[in-house]
Amino acid sequence: MRRYLFGMVAVLALGWQGLAFGAEKIPVVASFSILGDIVSNVGGERIAVSTLVGPDQDAHVFEPRPADVAKVSRAKLVVINGLGFEGWMARLAKSSGYKGPLVVASTGVKPRQMASEDGHGHGEQIDPHAWQDPTNVIEYVKNITEALVRLDPAGEAEYRNNAMKYTVQLQALDAWVRAQYARFPAEKRRIITSHDAFGYHGAHYGIEFLAPQGMSTESEASAKDVARLVQQIRREKIKAVFMENMSNPKLIQQLSKDAGVTLAGELYPDALSKENGPAKTYLILIRHNVEEIVAALGRN
Repeated sequence: MRRYLFGMVAVLALGWQGLAFGAEKIPVVASFSILGDIVSNVGGERIAVSTLVGPDQDAHVFEPRPADVAKVSRAKLVVINGLGFEGWMARLAKSSGYKGPLVVASTGVKPRQMASEDGHGHGEQIDPHAWQDPTNVIEYVKNITEALVRLDPAGEAEYRNNAMKYTVQLQALDAWVRAQYARFPAEKRRIITSHDAFGYHGAHYGIEFLAPQGMSTESEASAKDVARLVQQIRREKIKAVFMENMSNPKLIQQLSKDAGVTLAGELYPDALSKENGPAKTYLILIRHNVEEIVAALGRN
């Protein structure tokens, strides 16, 4: 009897250890807040996602801290956007000693080529902001799903089910955005933003986005470029002029003042808002941006 009881105790102890291990969430690091939300939707309850560049923060000027090195060193999976967006990632991975999988979420997305930021067209540069087109995020979801399945085969059914549900939401979002913009003729679809982060959105939905600052918030807008943009705003009577949540507002405020137009509102190009803000998830972010843009297009 005593031997039986000891055996039962041992079995129960092993069972509890298994449950504890099984219940432990897989640590995953995503490079920035928008990507972190996408990864969370696929991984669900099986993963714990932390981001390096948080809500309302600018990945273009991000400088990793010791806490970020520690995050990456503990991760079982690291997910980045790619397309040159995270120029600091290789240095961070090396500093942390991370040897695990590095998933490039944008793999399979057709990159947009843009003229170099010197303004003279000397060479081309890849636009990294592919998430501004929800159909590209469907590719992100596929890549993230396959990476999680390879890492955690026991969770395959859950990951694929989550991915399927999220993809349906992305497809519905894409259809909704198309319907919103369909109300405006092509000549009215012009928007001014701080930096050129909406190229994929504009190409997919037929909206022309103009920006004084180029693709990176690190770049400086020349006086000539700003003057040219002011003239265009006046000539075409563009009323849709926006600030961004993670950019210095001074440039766009000055441009708005010089052109004699009122700022239309705030867009969220590269980062989610904080939890109590208007863009706390990717799906909500796109809806917020489109609702702001549509309201401004009505004044063009």
